[in-house]
Amino acid sequence: MTETTAEQTTTRTSWAPMVGLFFAQVLMSFNVAALPVSLGGMVQDFGVPPTTVSSAIVTYGLAVAALVMLGAKLGQRVGWVLIFRVVVAVFAVSALTMVLAPSVGWAIAAQALAGASAAIIVPSLVALIAENYHGSQQATAVGSLGSARAISGVSAFLIGGALGTFIGWRPVFLIVLALAVLVFLLSFRLRGDGPDRSVKIDVVAAILIGAAIVLLTLGFNNLNAWGVLLARPDAPFDILGLSPAPVFILLGLILGQAFFFWTRRRTRAGKVPLVSLSVLGSPRERAAVYAMFVVVALEAALNFTVPLYIQIVQGRTPLDTSLAMMPFNLTVFIVATLIVRFYSRFAPRTIGVFSFMLTTVALVWLAFVVTNNWETLPTILGLIVFGIGQGALVTLVFNVLVTAAPKKLAGDVGSVRGTTQNLASAVGTALAGALLVTILGLNVGQAVVDHKELPPSLVAQVDLDNVNFLSNDDLRTALERTDATPAQVDAAVAVNEEARLSALKLGLLILAGVSAIAIIPASRLPKYRPGEIPEPDNVR
Repeated sequence: MTETTAEQTTTRTSWAPMVGLFFAQVLMSFNVAALPVSLGGMVQDFGVPPTTVSSAIVTYGLAVAALVMLGAKLGQRVGWVLIFRVVVAVFAVSALTMVLAPSVGWAIAAQALAGASAAIIVPSLVALIAENYHGSQQATAVGSLGSARAISGVSAFLIGGALGTFIGWRPVFLIVLALAVLVFLLSFRLRGDGPDRSVKIDVVAAILIGAAIVLLTLGFNNLNAWGVLLARPDAPFDILGLSPAPVFILLGLILGQAFFFWTRRRTRAGKVPLVSLSVLGSPRERAAVYAMFVVVALEAALNFTVPLYIQIVQGRTPLDTSLAMMPFNLTVFIVATLIVRFYSRFAPRTIGVFSFMLTTVALVWLAFVVTNNWETLPTILGLIVFGIGQGALVTLVFNVLVTAAPKKLAGDVGSVRGTTQNLASAVGTALAGALLVTILGLNVGQAVVDHKELPPSLVAQVDLDNVNFLSNDDLRTALERTDATPAQVDAAVAVNEEARLSALKLGLLILAGVSAIAIIPASRLPKYRPGEIPEPDNVR
């Protein structure tokens, strides 16, 4: 350890600047967590299906993931503190737009604006932490961002659930607006490097990575609506009968590879890249990114699935949703806060592998014990175990990246984190919706064939090509427009209930499989000796 580093480790810095950064993470996370809990209210208010409302969630993540690398360079060029204040003000405008939104299109546009702002806030958090804190204080500061995400989930589900039940979903975003104002005021306590006009922005790389992420997200988000392989009627166009969704995914992967090729070529030529690939220079750092993608995608899938079932399928209130998710969100908050204390006793590899084993076991357990009532003790235990693994992982993998990179690359680490987390969140939400609706459609189709009380004449009056999640009341209302008898309506409701629960169980098993596969990259995380956190220059 160098003399400078030793000085930095022993000198304690005031935590006052961290307060603003903590609440900036709360601002972004509260906004994201408020969207699922507002699902039922927005569906009712705007008169659109839940998968359409989920587009607002996807749009936010899409904007962050597509623009965060560009945002990191803008922050370096303009100055982190100044640009931080500007985008927080823009975030406040997006929150006000959500409050006043007359249609779902306005809500989606507001989330696009919030995502564009977050694309700069995300790398600025890492850069400003690196500016102000070092050694153990830096690890604690980074860990607090994970705690902020978790406490935002708890508060958004609890407060948002209560407001959504007794007042409406719009006041939830008044809280987002208030948080944005608070962060703006606290930003005047921040310190950071001034603007660096010598920083050049690689426009070609920005276009390549932005287009790649847009195509990937649109492709995954519309697999169900446009068709997994062949184009469905809802597809905007087809390519020789093929759905545009898989084509978008393929093009996104190609453009992503083109981005990496271009960036390596630019680096070899001695030019400044959009993001330094040295932050992914070793298998350990790449493993951290893979692990981060999986755990965030799993969290997003669960955060979409639970509100979908409670508010849409069961027709219950947002407050019921918040209470059902409370064990999970509270566990994530506690674990994300305390996990830093275990870094001196256990290697990141040990914590990572064990945490993914926990999430896998929890998802398998949930698949077998879940019923249409989420508040059963076995279900709560499964959510708590999943929360332990998720809370540990989301802080751990971020710390691995920050520890491995020198201070000058803090913005690049932030942009990698932002791209990974938000692309994973968008993909996780989109795949959860597409997966569950696809399984539901197959289940309903098979159940209708096997059920003798549902004659072909009645089935012909129901559009089985557009099966979506419906509450029992909504299904009964839809069947009233047919010539179904009361007995046939009861039979259809029973089929719907069984198909929905089967879709949920199979979906959870598939997520458990993804979690199990993620143990492989987790086994490649660093294996530091207990009590040792190497300096960035020694990690490579």
